[in-house]
Amino acid sequence: MIRIRKSTEADGTRVLDIWRSAVDATHHFLSAGDRRAIESEVVAFLPGAPLDLAVDETDRPIGFMLLDGSHMEALFIDPAHHGKGVGRLLVEEALKRHPDLSTDVNEQNEPAAGFYERLGFERCGRSALDGQGRPYPLIHLRYRDGARV
Repeated sequence: MIRIRKSTEADGTRVLDIWRSAVDATHHFLSAGDRRAIESEVVAFLPGAPLDLAVDETDRPIGFMLLDGSHMEALFIDPAHHGKGVGRLLVEEALKRHPDLSTDVNEQNEPAAGFYERLGFERCGRSALDGQGRPYPLIHLRYRDGARV
């Protein structure tokens, strides 16, 4: 059974493994140089970030999210667990805390945009560049009031 818990320092290596494998499976649009640059930023930040982890019955992390208030900054799931409800479980947890939840998704990552829209998020804007000024457009999403996950 999957449950959610807060991350600890000991989870850092596994969290980075999840991030790498998820990005490699879903972010084919990144240039090799940008992928390396983003990874160096993530390695410096992610292991110490206050994450919510989805863990399996052995307490092994299989996905994580990062919330900044009512904005979901990150949601990454181990590709071996895609389509098994892990992402939905994490989003449901975030919505319990923040019914006005928002997030951003890379425009080129159409499956991710579809995932959020199936959960009741609506497009509410677009940026031509990502948060670091790279040429990867973002779709801004907000949970639709009254939608059901």
